[in-house]
Amino acid sequence: MSLDEQVDIVNENDDVVGIVSKQIAHRDGLLHRTVISEVIGSDGSWTLVKQASDRQDAGQFVSPIGGHVQSNESVEDALRREGNEEYGLEGDLSFKCIGKKIYRRDVNGKKEHHYFILFEIYSDKKPLLNEESIGYEKFTKEQLKQELKDNPKKFGDAFHFLVETFYKELLTS
Repeated sequence: MSLDEQVDIVNENDDVVGIVSKQIAHRDGLLHRTVISEVIGSDGSWTLVKQASDRQDAGQFVSPIGGHVQSNESVEDALRREGNEEYGLEGDLSFKCIGKKIYRRDVNGKKEHHYFILFEIYSDKKPLLNEESIGYEKFTKEQLKQELKDNPKKFGDAFHFLVETFYKELLTS
């Protein structure tokens, strides 16, 4: 999505209250939708990607799929589009919506105020990385729990937010 593409501005109930460019939404800290997805294999492993140096959370592992929902685009269509762009997933996807939560931070000169809509996509496909990612790694749930405990800086802030909000079992010893 380019900076001049349009996004729906939403209120805390996820009702659309306006439409602006992504650039204005980030400049002014306006709440807008973003789809995020974990990719979980048939063996239960999680695939995370390592962010490129020009991205927020540079050099850290994050959810492999994440992007803005365009104005008048369904959340599911945005998930499919982002899954294709950021992972190489095509065709029918097996996915489940996990939940929604507002996430706010200032990063790289932007005021991100995102209405995160979190999914899990179930796939054994290896990711086809684009310019946003420099690598990927598969983690079992136990490895993820241990790494989050021992090496928290290995993971980006948004991923920590998702774990603390939706996957609290990954924080227990």
